[in-house]
Amino acid sequence: MADSSKEEKIRQIMERKEDHINICLDKPVQARRVRTLFENMHLLNNSLPEIDFDEIDTSTTFLGHKFSVPLMIGAMTGGADLAKRINKNLAEAAEEIGIGMVVGSQRAGLYDESLAATYSIARESAPSIFIGSNIGGAQISRGFSVDEARNLVSMIGANAFYIHLNPAQEIIQPEGDTKYRNVLEGIGRFCKEITVPVVVKEVGFGISGEVSAKLEHAGVKAIEVAGMGGTSYAAVEYYRAREMKLEMKEKMGELFWDWGIPTAAALYLVKKSVSLPVVSSGGIRSGLEIAKSIALGASLAATAWPLLRAATQSKEAVMVKLNEFAFGLKTAMFLLGCRNLDELRGVRYVTTGELKEWMEQL
Repeated sequence: MADSSKEEKIRQIMERKEDHINICLDKPVQARRVRTLFENMHLLNNSLPEIDFDEIDTSTTFLGHKFSVPLMIGAMTGGADLAKRINKNLAEAAEEIGIGMVVGSQRAGLYDESLAATYSIARESAPSIFIGSNIGGAQISRGFSVDEARNLVSMIGANAFYIHLNPAQEIIQPEGDTKYRNVLEGIGRFCKEITVPVVVKEVGFGISGEVSAKLEHAGVKAIEVAGMGGTSYAAVEYYRAREMKLEMKEKMGELFWDWGIPTAAALYLVKKSVSLPVVSSGGIRSGLEIAKSIALGASLAATAWPLLRAATQSKEAVMVKLNEFAFGLKTAMFLLGCRNLDELRGVRYVTTGELKEWMEQL
């Protein structure tokens, strides 16, 4: 009976993970009306850059690890057969280019060795890069232990332990967990007892200045804003709820499709509130948006959805996308006259429209 129950649990996990992948590949899951607001941030063209393109250095460090480009492959997946291929291709591309990645929520990896392999393939494929482990805030509320966290770190030889906050996704997800008490306390406990740095991220609804200040006080070493304007996980769960004929969940997915803090606004608010390294993510679609993120104070940018389809194909397909991001960033730096990221962080810019309103009112 116990084995049968475990097998059913594994089957459900794999189906949910595959649902998420397929919906993101095949359905319109991007924000509808809310934008990242990077279009309201204007960098000033420098017609006399006085530098050579080839001398531009895009390298940086994050939590003690060197990146050739200030770009992280954002948390995507794990826990399904297709996820294993995706993580392998992502990791191999990241290894070759010299950037980092974060795996998807690893809870599935605790249930079965075969599921754990869908995550550990990342480290097997990329022995030297920065890799982040990952678990959800709802699991912490349920009593997820420090020992379990250490197991997840060990599973992939992680360089950091990521905790994702996703109450908006959980409330709409058909099997979502809406117990969210004592999450902050748990984060603080992990910060004290886990040897790798703890990083907290959202999943696309954005982190506010107030929340980021609480996280800094709890001891986290970096924050990833994951703002609104890209993939909406309310939308992803909307499709699952509709398929399962859960009318109330479906309606909530529709209602909260565009819920969240736009990415550029979230980045500004978090940088204003903490002195930690901050990662800009949520709808990052180009090297120009990486440049704008760095100019606004980010240490790195992260992207996920633009790489997903390529990651189902090959390492080479992923590298094409990553190289496009890198070339776009370097081109922006050339047009700004910036030899390195320190100079990029000092460029002047103009904000207009809705982003200016966010900055002035909060």
